[in-house]
Amino acid sequence: MKTIWITSLEKNQARVTAVTQVLQRYGLQVKGHFWADAPDQMAWRTALDTLLADRADVWLILADEAELAKPGVRYGLSLLCTSLRELRGAGFPVALLWRDKAADLPSLLTHCLQLDEAAAAWPAKIVAKANMAGKALAPDYRFSVLGDEQLGQWFELGPRAGNWDGIVCGISGGGAEITFQAVGASGKLPERSVLEFAQQGLQLKVGAMEYRAWAVRNQIDAAHSCYVRVKGCPQSLLFMPYAEESQAEANVIALC
Repeated sequence: MKTIWITSLEKNQARVTAVTQVLQRYGLQVKGHFWADAPDQMAWRTALDTLLADRADVWLILADEAELAKPGVRYGLSLLCTSLRELRGAGFPVALLWRDKAADLPSLLTHCLQLDEAAAAWPAKIVAKANMAGKALAPDYRFSVLGDEQLGQWFELGPRAGNWDGIVCGISGGGAEITFQAVGASGKLPERSVLEFAQQGLQLKVGAMEYRAWAVRNQIDAAHSCYVRVKGCPQSLLFMPYAEESQAEANVIALC
């Protein structure tokens, strides 16, 4: 039996019950939770761990425009989505179910399936997603988030293939700051790390956005990552292979 994992952004039990009953009529198992807007406590990570433990086949978000206007909600959903797809594959099905017209989404959710709750066809589309292997082209970088309330929030970054001669990582907005960096094997925080030519306090600018960045010159490949501890909820993330030039191509991701 396929499992649909529901995230309800608002605490609306009646809506959750109605959606659950529809999906169950299609032979689907339904699990899920009510969203907790507590990114400083990494509440989204608890949701991700439960979703993975339940071996969900589709992540269905019961969207709400008012909730999606909150920066903390947008931030948490973004981190959950990117981490989920790193762990389960870029094609893992993520869908948003709207009662009204679809609203603006964080950039990491813009490619998700968007469904109209008033339309008769939405349950069949969920069934199709649950039974069809997802196909999506993964970006040429890896971006996931590790940690918990005690360890803090760690961004894991690196190339999907090939090799980087170091990395530069910067954040902007939200009063957030980078507090530590490390390099180690992918998928888990290293117990110890030796950094090569580490730098702090770099100032980068992309358009009107200014980024506070750290850098390191360790070789980073598909089996190794740079881990950056971030305090707070930045609005935007910038990272790129280390470059000596004053102008270089970078990955820029809006998180809220």
